Amino acid sequence: MRIGIALAVLAGVIYWLADRQFDAGRGDFFYLADAFLHGRTWLMAPLGPNDVIPIDGRYYVPFAPFPAIALMPLVAILGPVTADQLESGVNAFLAASSVAMCWWLLIRIGVRRTSDRVWLTALFGFSTQILWVTTRGGVWHTGQLIATILTFACLIELFGGRRAWLIGLLAGAAFLTRAPLAFAVPVYAIWLGWASARPTGTPDGVDDAAYLQPRPQSKIPWRQWIELGVGVAPSIVFFFGYNQVRFGSPLESGYALATLPDWLERQRRIGLFSIAHIPMNIDYFLLHLPRLMTTWPFLRPDGLGMSLLVTSPGLLFAFRADWRRPVAWFLAAAAILVLIPTLLYYGGGWLQYGYRYFLDSVPFVIALCGLAAAARDGIGWGWKALILFGIAVMGIGVYWAYNL
Repeated sequence: MRIGIALAVLAGVIYWLADRQFDAGRGDFFYLADAFLHGRTWLMAPLGPNDVIPIDGRYYVPFAPFPAIALMPLVAILGPVTADQLESGVNAFLAASSVAMCWWLLIRIGVRRTSDRVWLTALFGFSTQILWVTTRGGVWHTGQLIATILTFACLIELFGGRRAWLIGLLAGAAFLTRAPLAFAVPVYAIWLGWASARPTGTPDGVDDAAYLQPRPQSKIPWRQWIELGVGVAPSIVFFFGYNQVRFGSPLESGYALATLPDWLERQRRIGLFSIAHIPMNIDYFLLHLPRLMTTWPFLRPDGLGMSLLVTSPGLLFAFRADWRRPVAWFLAAAAILVLIPTLLYYGGGWLQYGYRYFLDSVPFVIALCGLAAAARDGIGWGWKALILFGIAVMGIGVYWAYNL
């Protein structure tokens, strides 16, 4: 684990060097945390012309509120202005924490070779949108960093003690951070119902997947499901109550009310969620390519999106997982289910280098990559070359974060 911590520290330094000069000017969560500390659900002034909800002189934040809750201790100590000024360091810390969580998960999965864990951790930390969202910062990206940490925590527990109440608490917090992650909760329930408990005292590094034996079909795991539900329940109650207090309706989250530029408002009129948005999102997710240049930095993005096959080709290693194991199908189902509402969403994810909404699915895909490394006895040089290619592409993204 010491190597994992060292990698996380190194990653944190790199993230901070990448983002320390960028000011997104949208530290909404710091000011919302201050509002919560003072018994308010609104901001006193808007932090930008878009992605705010002005009602009767109050300015509401449309984004899910758990990041503000998580930042309340920091804001209570430093105040919202100072905390906002330190956002680059906060985001670098969050991103580095997700790298440490990735390493921990790979140990739990049973990736025994240190070199394989290093390669897969580098794939996550520097060939996915983690690097981009950390560099750009702002309310849109801080939430995704926190959601990634929470999802890794759910998976670590699923490959560990499988305490259903804890998984429920973490999954509920993830839902209150990035709403699409609610679609992973049914998969967690099925996983808990199918898998036997991890033997007490099993040390880290043991292949927990080996304990995923099916339960007798006559036994319904009511206790695990009830505990999972009890864990998730506070977040659901808070979600509906928060909406009721702000907008007078438990079903109004605020996303349909937020101010937008005209061109994005036209997209939303088609529908907050609609199959009409699928071609656009598929394009930005898998098909959209940058323009090639003959001079540095050789790739020129348009900010709308970029194919996963360009930014993160190493994630294809997930297809090499051992599909005879139920856990591989659970992970794949979670990755797909979480992606579905994103593909139906009007927003597209702009401004982005790659397809940042896919970050919701990335922890599940990284776990599949871990299963592949464990099943295939290592990562071949062809896959390592793809990881290096993705790292190079995302490294160029740091330049474009300042120049798009």
